[in-house]
Amino acid sequence: MNLIKWNPMREMELFSNHMNSLFGSGLMHPRRSEESGMSDWSPMVDIFEKDNKIVIKAELPGISRDDISVDVSDGVLTLSGERSYENEVNEGSFYRKERAYGKFQRSFALPEGLDPDKIDADFSDGVLNVEIPRPEEKKPKKIDVH
Repeated sequence: MNLIKWNPMREMELFSNHMNSLFGSGLMHPRRSEESGMSDWSPMVDIFEKDNKIVIKAELPGISRDDISVDVSDGVLTLSGERSYENEVNEGSFYRKERAYGKFQRSFALPEGLDPDKIDADFSDGVLNVEIPRPEEKKPKKIDVH
C-alpha cells in the first residue's frame, strides 16, 4: 500500500468545487477574462501502475506537441504548456464559451532512486502518455569476512 501525501490545497479545491455547484460561482476557479476567454487551467490526468511502470496520462486536446513541456527536477515531474486562444469564429456568434485557454502546469512527486533518463513521453490524439519505470529495489549486499 502506498501512502499519499496530503495536500490541503486539493482539499480546498474539492470544497470549492462543491460550493461552486451550489452557488454557480468560483472561489478558486480559474480567473477568466471575459473579453479574451483566457484563463489558467489544469488538464485532467490519470495516474496508475502498469508493467512495473508508473503511467501518467494527461488530456491535452487542442494543443500541439510543440506547446507541451515535460521536465524532471529534484524528484518532481512537471507537465506544462499552453493552449492558444482561437480568436476567429467562422461558425457564428458564441452562445456559451466554456473551454479554457492559457498556460497550465501540473507537478508530481516521483519515487526516490528514479533514473530521469529512463522516463518516456509520447503525445498522440490529444493525450500525453508519460511512462516512468519504477526504481529497482536496493537489495542488501552481503560482505564476506576474511
